[in-house]
Order: sequence, then C-alpha cells, then structure tokens
Amino acid sequence: MAAVCLALAAPVASAGAAEVDGGQGAAGQQETAGRRTAALRAVTGAGAVSAIAEVRDRNGVWRGGSGVSDLATGAPVRTDGRFRAGSITKVFTATTVLQLVGEGRIGLDDPVERHLPGLLPNGADISVRQLLDHTSGLWDATNEKGGVFPDLGDPAVLRNWLDQGGLTRTITPAQVVAASVAHTPAFPPGARFGYSNVNYTLLGMIIERVTGHGYAQEITARILRPLGLTGTYFPGTATDIRGPHAHGYLTLPEGPGPADRSDRDVTVASVSWANSAGELISTLSDLGRFEQALTGGRLLPPQLMKEMTTTVPIEADGHPTGLSYGLGLARWQLSCGVVWGHDGGVPGYSSQLWNSGSRQVALSVTPRGDGTQLQAQAVAEAGFLEQAFCGTR
Repeated sequence: MAAVCLALAAPVASAGAAEVDGGQGAAGQQETAGRRTAALRAVTGAGAVSAIAEVRDRNGVWRGGSGVSDLATGAPVRTDGRFRAGSITKVFTATTVLQLVGEGRIGLDDPVERHLPGLLPNGADISVRQLLDHTSGLWDATNEKGGVFPDLGDPAVLRNWLDQGGLTRTITPAQVVAASVAHTPAFPPGARFGYSNVNYTLLGMIIERVTGHGYAQEITARILRPLGLTGTYFPGTATDIRGPHAHGYLTLPEGPGPADRSDRDVTVASVSWANSAGELISTLSDLGRFEQALTGGRLLPPQLMKEMTTTVPIEADGHPTGLSYGLGLARWQLSCGVVWGHDGGVPGYSSQLWNSGSRQVALSVTPRGDGTQLQAQAVAEAGFLEQAFCGTR
C-alpha cells in the first residue's frame, strides 16, 4: 500500500533513464546536496520523527539526515544507524530464489506442491513465479482483518494489544501460512497482481526445503557475507536492534481532540511475522551496495535479471498506479524515467530502495501521526525520491 501511495503521489512522464544531474562539477554538486537536504527536511516537516537517506552515483556518495533518533533524548538521527527495512527483504529473498533457479534446484514454473507437498490446498496450481510476482491469489494473513493480528485499526484494540505485549510475540511462518489458507483465496492463481506477504513466507520455506538451510542462513551466505554487508542481519525472534538506531513510534489517540494523542515507542518488537517477507535490519550503506551489486550483475546473470524485471501491472481500485511488479522488484515511473526497487514498512519504520542503473537511493523514515499526517509523510518521501533521481519535487 505504501508503494501505491507513492506512485499516486508522483508525476508520470515520458520514458527515459532516471537521473538528470549526474556528472556535475563541485558547484552543481553543492546545489544538488542542498536540494536533497531540503527534500529530506520536508519529510520531517510533515511530522516524521526522522529521515535519513543515501544517494550513490558517479559523483560519489551523499548522505543526509533530518530529525531525531529518540523523542525522549532528542539526540540527532545518525545516517550510519540501523533500521528495520521491512519488505525490502523481499529483494534479498527473490535474489536467492533466482540464484537457486540458475543452479537448476528450483524451476520458476514449478508448482509449490513440488517443494512443499500438502501445505497449500491449491499448491499444485500455484507456481514459484506466481509467489515471486504476487499473482498467486493467496490471502494476506498479515495485512487483512482476521489474520494473525487483531483489528489494529481500532484504537482501543491496538492499545490493549500493545499493553499485553502483542508486538513482542513470536509468530512463526507456519502460523502465517495456516492463517492464510484458512481463508478463501483473493483470486485464482495468475489472474492479477495482489500483494501478499505469505507469498514470500512460502519462498523462505522453499529455500529451506531445497538447501537444507534456513532462509536467513542461506541469504547471509549468498549475499550478505560476499558483499561485506556487516550492518545487515536477520533478527529472527530477537526484539532489539543492535547498535546505533533510530527509535520507531506508533501514534495513539488518547482523547477526542486532534492534540489528544501519544507516541508509543515500538522499537523493541518481534518482526517474526514478517520472516522472509520483511524481517531484515540494515543500513543505508549496505542497502545501496546491495542494489549496486544486483544492478551491476554481480548476483544474477542477465537472463535471470530479465526474468526479475518482467513485470505485471499494479492497479488501485482498477486504476493504473505507475507501478508494476516483477520477481521481487517493482518498476516505478518517475517524471524523468524509470527506477527499480522496493519499499518497506513495519510498525515504526518506513524504507525505500530504488535505482536507475547508475544511481542508487536508500531512504529510511520513522513516521508518526494520524492517517492524514502519515499520508503527507508518504508524499514527502516520494518528493525526496523525485528530487534524488530527477532534480525536481
């Protein structure tokens, strides 16, 4: 949903390679840095607690930060800090699956039933490819009412759930899948795009079945260690974030007035429910270097990158959004051209990772506020990305 909001907020223009301000002189770089800083401050100006970003291109590496890492201390946010990357995890999972495809251990058109027999009622009708591009039709047990969480849209339910330690409870991949298959599928396999975290939960299970190793171990061995991504890890059932990091918050209403609210610190949390779909903790630098390696052909050969970037359209209420989705990568049309990447969101954290081929942009935000304020912050995130790639707001 965050990705759709960003697409709706961004202008759609003619095709072309995104990146209009590369190869600048010193004066041009200074002016660009100032505009990026202003665009980043617009995110916190819209109410976010913090926003940090990194841009990598032919001019080098630019990093910037705005806001505070902790509302209690007021300490400035650190651009080298860790954060919960949410669904950006899917790019790592998809890359690992595609490596196994390249090794002949998984087929993109293999039915899920072949690798996870008996797990899905319609496992013979759903392919690995349909898990990767979210066309399986499987019901999303982590984002829909009646899944693994109570109705967190109800403030009283949310407050009680937090008070009872709901955010730190472990939810296993098996529980996520069981909650999904207990409901009727959203649509027949292959009929259309429908984002569902359970698709990538199942891909993590397939990685384990094929390799004999957990998805976290396999992704670490294939991607994190070879690329030297020492700031990135899978927390599993651990609830803390190691090392320097920004705190995440949820805003709760405490009375009838717009000012009657509190910001609950939700930094300590279990994201076991997100598993291979969204549990990764990372840094700006690590995400940028991962995206460079993926774009540069260090992780997948050209034929598998072609598969990864073959997309299906994403619509919202039957209308085009400017986004389409491949095998773990989204295609987004900005005003100056196309970028590829993914967004991510877990309670307290919003993240973005996009690239134009020669420029990589990573962004982490700790949002807060009511629905209107969160939407304004999402629009400001889109504004930063538009500035970072196209030089406009």
